[in-house]
Amino acid sequence: MLRLMIVSVIPLLMMACSGSPTPTNDTINEGKPLVYAGLKSSEKEIYINAIKPIYEKQLLKTGFNGAILIAKNGEVIFEDYQGMINFSTKDPITPSSTFHVASVSKTFTAMTILRLMEQGRLELTDPVEQYLPSFPYQGITIELLLSHRSGLPKYDQLMAGTRSYITKRKNRRGRWVKQTVYVKDPVSVTGLSSNYDVLKFLAGTRPAPESQPNRRYSYNNTNFALLALVIEKITGQTYPQYMKDSVFNPLGMKDTYVFSLKDTANYIPSYTPGKKAYPLEKLDCIYGDKNVYSTVRDLLQWDKALYQGKFVSMQSQQLAYEPLSNETRGKKNYGFGWHLYVDPPNPTIVYHNGWWHGNNAVFRRLIGDTATIIILGNKFNSNIWQAGKLSAVFTDMELPDMDTE
Repeated sequence: MLRLMIVSVIPLLMMACSGSPTPTNDTINEGKPLVYAGLKSSEKEIYINAIKPIYEKQLLKTGFNGAILIAKNGEVIFEDYQGMINFSTKDPITPSSTFHVASVSKTFTAMTILRLMEQGRLELTDPVEQYLPSFPYQGITIELLLSHRSGLPKYDQLMAGTRSYITKRKNRRGRWVKQTVYVKDPVSVTGLSSNYDVLKFLAGTRPAPESQPNRRYSYNNTNFALLALVIEKITGQTYPQYMKDSVFNPLGMKDTYVFSLKDTANYIPSYTPGKKAYPLEKLDCIYGDKNVYSTVRDLLQWDKALYQGKFVSMQSQQLAYEPLSNETRGKKNYGFGWHLYVDPPNPTIVYHNGWWHGNNAVFRRLIGDTATIIILGNKFNSNIWQAGKLSAVFTDMELPDMDTE
């Protein structure tokens, strides 16, 4: 039987009006939010009855080990926790259990950059070397990092210190599967690496870029590892500390933090499908592209802050949600730190998934339907990415499984 929680929460406040004042410091912008209409009990029951069989089939019957939260009009209508946060200690997953949200972390980095833009502390057209003088490539701007159009080499392939790396490809059925790619002479980096090691590696070895700047879209963790350094340069704080002081604490995300080199003693492992723990590896302390640890409830607070315009204005969010690059032919696109599903005249769906070791995550925002789906797991399960089937509870749009990182 599902351990289903139906939670009564304060109704979510809607988007701040376009006339909201632009924040000029690190205080949170209260804006002038509107108020959602609350859900009737009968409406909740309809949603729950639609969600439950999909959840059972797609996740529970496939060994789901994690947490799920689904909200509509700001109210939590479905919440469940399954399995263990640590298979060695047998500690169960609870509402306060933190998961590595992997590339969902990029949404925090991107919105923080836009917040700094609103404060007049940077321009999106600024060259990267303006903030990172040792950066060795020309013609790359902040906005090219945000949109994955920089053409930079991928640090997580070149710095791994092995003769192969894992990527993803589509099989004949159109499903994403893991693939091992072998390279001749990767440059080994010993020990645990930091973001500054990434910059030092690029400056010292100057590996060939994948393409000229702004030539094409290529999803790349290097972009967001560098953006974290830009945030540090501008704010004078470490990325983990700035996110704690200016994002997580003000927004009430009490269990959320950024994992870094100083946290290695408290490393929380993730697991293979066979429950084998992943050890701490050399690239596991690099942040900006990943390394936010959070809960499903805290991510709902992040979702609410975006709807309310509390962290960045709605105008800036529209910049982030502007389609800039087709990921593939069709309707999947990318903006500034967000994947987009664009199918006019239907509302754009804004989302990001995550994958690092055994962690995978879904953070999907059906803005036109004021619905949010959050799924976090610490034992690898590709079914977590099949949130499209849960989205169908709220929208008539035919959505594919958005199983990309």
